[in-house]
Amino acid sequence: MAENTVKLLIVEDDYALNDTVKETISDLGEVVQVHDGDEGWFEIESGVYDAVVLDVMLPGQDGFTILKKAKEQFPNLPVLMLTAKGEIADKMQGFDLGADEYITKPFYKEELLARLKTLLRHTGVLGQDGALEVGNVQIYVDQHKVLVDDTEVSLQGREFGLLVYLVQHVGQIVTKDQIFDRLWGFDSDTSLTVVEVYMSNLRKNLRQAEAQVNIKTLRNVGYTLSATTEE
Repeated sequence: MAENTVKLLIVEDDYALNDTVKETISDLGEVVQVHDGDEGWFEIESGVYDAVVLDVMLPGQDGFTILKKAKEQFPNLPVLMLTAKGEIADKMQGFDLGADEYITKPFYKEELLARLKTLLRHTGVLGQDGALEVGNVQIYVDQHKVLVDDTEVSLQGREFGLLVYLVQHVGQIVTKDQIFDRLWGFDSDTSLTVVEVYMSNLRKNLRQAEAQVNIKTLRNVGYTLSATTEE
């Protein structure tokens, strides 16, 4: 699962429903499941997720509390609220707090999947037809393929995942910890320095392919990727 380029979080205390949601959206990427609000916020706070499916009624912190904090800390993180409450007042409260979508139980699986895909496309995590672009680089996520000026560049495993993660956050700072947690996982016993090794290899491959992108190191902060143009 470490090579997946999209990471999704489900916060839902109903175990059966949580499993149903996971089954519905698992083709989009790696799915992490939690069953209470406190654990949900702990996961969101890590900053490694591309979207969250969030229930309102939860043990510990409720969904609205989590939503408010999530949008304050990660304003661009798509949050799809999932709840048994159908009252308009509840929906308005969710939207007022920054919810991007709101689905009432029971729901159609196809609708949930379609709405989540739309959110991921709006934030650039999923390109149209699985394609992402920056500079003269095209990334076909579904096909695990990278093109620079229509010439394919071979990137292995997590190197591909690293490029996709940077492009999904183009112009934004991503920390070494976020990259490590995203690609190797919280419980990995691999050293954090592995990020620097893969970053170095990625830069080398992109430079050799004459990719018009720049990966900048911000000392003690992280990395940013941006497009460059030829003079």
